[in-house]
Amino acid sequence: MVVFPNAKINLGLNVVERRPDGYHNIETVFYPVGLSDVLDVEPSETCTDYSFSASGIELGGDPEDNLIVKAYRLLRSEYQFPAVDISLVKQIPFGAGLGGGSSDAAFMLKALNESFDLKITVKKLEKLAARLGADCPVFIQNKPVFATGIGNVFTPIDLSLKGYFLLLVKPDIHVSTPEAYSLVIPEKPHLSLVELIQKPLQDWKNTIKNDFEKSVFSNHPEIELIKNAMYKIGALYASMSGSGSSVYGLFEFIPQESKDFKDCFVTGGLLE
Repeated sequence: MVVFPNAKINLGLNVVERRPDGYHNIETVFYPVGLSDVLDVEPSETCTDYSFSASGIELGGDPEDNLIVKAYRLLRSEYQFPAVDISLVKQIPFGAGLGGGSSDAAFMLKALNESFDLKITVKKLEKLAARLGADCPVFIQNKPVFATGIGNVFTPIDLSLKGYFLLLVKPDIHVSTPEAYSLVIPEKPHLSLVELIQKPLQDWKNTIKNDFEKSVFSNHPEIELIKNAMYKIGALYASMSGSGSSVYGLFEFIPQESKDFKDCFVTGGLLE
């Protein structure tokens, strides 16, 4: 079975409060976008466990540490099904705030469930995905949601960006989670992001923000330059996604690329 684990972007991100366990509660909107990996999962005729091969963006590391394999291990610990051959074409960049690894894991769960008719409910799949990562469950139903808690409590929202052009740019910069939080002062927003996201898109520039931008832009001004360039070439709204380092712009037309995107990963397309 071939599936296409897609990326997500964050529409706004408010760090609301620090939790007693050291994590932070946030508010954000996860929105699925078209950039995707290619994941092929087939019953194996040669191995008794699994085989794993990858191409595209280099993965590195031990396959056992990959969320796809962890998803396989998790499901096989509770259900019986044959060994599999796993092939991945990696196209969603790492460290970009796009949820590529989480999406791969969620789609692996769904592919195994469908391939072997395991009859796992959507609710159970979401619970299993949550054991792999906080934002993994969002890719089970793969719809726009308002996320709270540590990004793991989802409320469906009625939102469509269909017809807008998404331009996505990722510089060759890695932003660690501690770095992203370094200058963040948790604060509950005065207006709900759920309310703000329903306003006209051209209003978002002045009302919807990503709290991580303060820290990340301070340490990596070149990422702020990319966001500013998005507006210069006509974006209605531009933002860093998640904790970075990717920046996206939403346009009413297909934009011209900027010189500030040189040496970056650049992709785009109409939103569905």
